[in-house]
Amino acid sequence: MIIAIDGPAGSGKSTTARAVAERLGYVYVDTGAMYRTVALAFTRNGVSAESPSAGEIRELLGNMHLDMRFGPDGMQILLDGQDVTGDIRTREVTEVASRVAVIPEVRERMVQEQRDLARIQEKERGGVVFEGRDIGTIVFPDADVKVFMDASEEMRARRRYEELQEKDPDVSFEDVLSDIRARDERDVSRRLSPLRRAEDTIEIDTSDIDLHEQVEMVLRAVRERGNCTSV
Repeated sequence: MIIAIDGPAGSGKSTTARAVAERLGYVYVDTGAMYRTVALAFTRNGVSAESPSAGEIRELLGNMHLDMRFGPDGMQILLDGQDVTGDIRTREVTEVASRVAVIPEVRERMVQEQRDLARIQEKERGGVVFEGRDIGTIVFPDADVKVFMDASEEMRARRRYEELQEKDPDVSFEDVLSDIRARDERDVSRRLSPLRRAEDTIEIDTSDIDLHEQVEMVLRAVRERGNCTSV
């Protein structure tokens, strides 16, 4: 079973996807972390995400090795053998990631990585929970369950602000809100894999509901659409 959870930044999809995966005994795959890791590779190799040449992209992707590992603490991501799980959560990497994500060669590589992961996890565990922005529309259009999570701009900015404060105490709420708005605009207007709702998705507004309610709504969809009665 493949469960696809999409939505904009700060909508609560990561926390919900992680909890759903735990309840089902599946692994949780944060596809945004994969793009963040590519962004980190761009930064470390001095390649601009604004206007990289075809040669730079080809060389970087050809030499880059990503590895995802799953354990009790969740998804660990390695770049060229180094654990970068914590390094990719800075505001700077987030900014670069939203630009790297519109590069066709990068998306092609990540989509293939994600589909490979799905095949492995379905075979090993019977299912997997993917979270991102184009999972139900592009990566897995035939996913068993598709969910689109959203919330108000202010609520999403507040959640991201609280998350970033742990790493950057000087970050301001106004800056985070501005970043959220700019990222939303890039996500919905980009030519390649824009953020949008799949036709057969289940929509969840998380502005005024807690994590327990969010998780139960997704599990209800799993029971109804996946014919699963054990959750």
